[in-house]
Amino acid sequence: MSGYISRRGLLLSGAGAGLATALPTTSFARAGARDALDGFDVTAKAFLAAFGTPGVGIGVVRPGKPDFMRGYGVRTLGKPAPIDADTLFAVASNTKAMTSAGLAVLVDQGKLSWDDLVTKHLPEFAMYDPDTTRVMTVRDLLTHRSGLPLGAGDLMIWPGTTHTRAEVLHGLRYLKPVRGFRVGYDYDNVLYVTAGILIERLSGKSWEDYITQTILRPSGMATAVPAPSMVTNPNQSGRHARLGGPIYGIGEMTVVPRQETDSFAPAGGCQASVRDMLSWMKVQLARGKAADGHQIFSKEQADAMWAPQTIVRTSDGPTPDEPGRALFNTYALGWNVFDYRGEKVIAHSGGMNGQITYSVMIPGRGVAISVLTNAEEGAVLNGLRNTLLDRMMGKSFDWLTYWKKLDRKNKAQALADLHAAETTRPAGGPTQPLDRYVGTYADPWYGPIEVNRRGDGLYLRMVKTPAFEGPLETWGPDTFVARFNDPKVEIPIVTFRMQDGHVAEITMKALSPLADFSYDFHHLDFTPVR
Repeated sequence: MSGYISRRGLLLSGAGAGLATALPTTSFARAGARDALDGFDVTAKAFLAAFGTPGVGIGVVRPGKPDFMRGYGVRTLGKPAPIDADTLFAVASNTKAMTSAGLAVLVDQGKLSWDDLVTKHLPEFAMYDPDTTRVMTVRDLLTHRSGLPLGAGDLMIWPGTTHTRAEVLHGLRYLKPVRGFRVGYDYDNVLYVTAGILIERLSGKSWEDYITQTILRPSGMATAVPAPSMVTNPNQSGRHARLGGPIYGIGEMTVVPRQETDSFAPAGGCQASVRDMLSWMKVQLARGKAADGHQIFSKEQADAMWAPQTIVRTSDGPTPDEPGRALFNTYALGWNVFDYRGEKVIAHSGGMNGQITYSVMIPGRGVAISVLTNAEEGAVLNGLRNTLLDRMMGKSFDWLTYWKKLDRKNKAQALADLHAAETTRPAGGPTQPLDRYVGTYADPWYGPIEVNRRGDGLYLRMVKTPAFEGPLETWGPDTFVARFNDPKVEIPIVTFRMQDGHVAEITMKALSPLADFSYDFHHLDFTPVR
């Protein structure tokens, strides 16, 4: 959950981490063009048609011109209601900047410092490494440099889990790091949930109430709500993904249900429209000042939230094949900061099942762009985003052709990887009578799972995630694929490690090479509950 959480991993532009790589551009010069957005309607419709995406909302802020707000296509496949500027989308990890801004208000009020120790305000906070626990600051919660691996613990918040925020906080102490503290970048969601708990502790309000009253409404986000359960507006977009193929993400475009719950909201719960997102980015460009003149957060804190903290990646810069490639990509407090064609860009992406979104600003030009899509098609999101960036900079490139080619390549590679896994998996099956596999097992951060007999086979139930249950299909020696009954979620390969004829440990990994990092089955380690 680009995701909040970016879906489809790196295929969707950095999995919630902004524009992972600035992509090729060439110079733009159209004789007689009256406006940078002339003809954009044709481009937007061409992208939707090429990739079968039902709809997209587009917004652009430019100095001296009216806001550009358009909807293209329909909210839901098979229904006529169109996308418009007020259609709500799950903006997912774009919420992180709102959580950061909520903390900034507390900093302005003197209730908090970015460099306060987390344990000062949350005494129960603990990471796996006690030394990290002792030195982690509020700033560290927001900058993806904790040492945790990519997406660690996301199965506590995705999909449709019964875990509470308190359980997420408690589970942190069992998530093992893969690198040293502040050594490098790995995107996470669970520490933003922790930041939401910190807001609740210091404000005395629920995160939802605080963000609505302090950030959303003062920013002019009139229809936005901070959590999915709070959506009552009928003008909301449907969700779509490709199903029916050998793995999730390949097949026919299909309507899929919302799968998230409110526990993860501080990391990615906001639901907003194009109009809402443009209002939000105008506050950002105005360095915390709302349209009515109210200073929501100070310029000092606005600057702090845009100040790079963690290096995501670097490169040697533009090449003949990629003249727009970034020299640097960094993470600040809820925002990516990078260079695109020599200019500073502030951005973030968001991914939820069935929808992916993007917010990007060019501060030096006073430009803000919002792209909200209602299908898990990274090519549409990325192509429209880059088209708009280039138009605002007076450049052009055939992004449609570029992303068609890259999309085909990515999916072909995924199918090849899947085929290789199927053809090279070891022969064999259970080494013990099936009753030996039956039992209750627990992972210290996720919680319990149950393995039972059903018919002539085994059946898995991951207790805290209702969508995760189904029969186990043999996949090799003491290894199975969990064919969950819900076809709209990723499925894992489940391996039983046997010792003296009994189960000693169960580990998992996602079957699909395209699986989003938030399906972090590979971080689980179940042992028998005696």
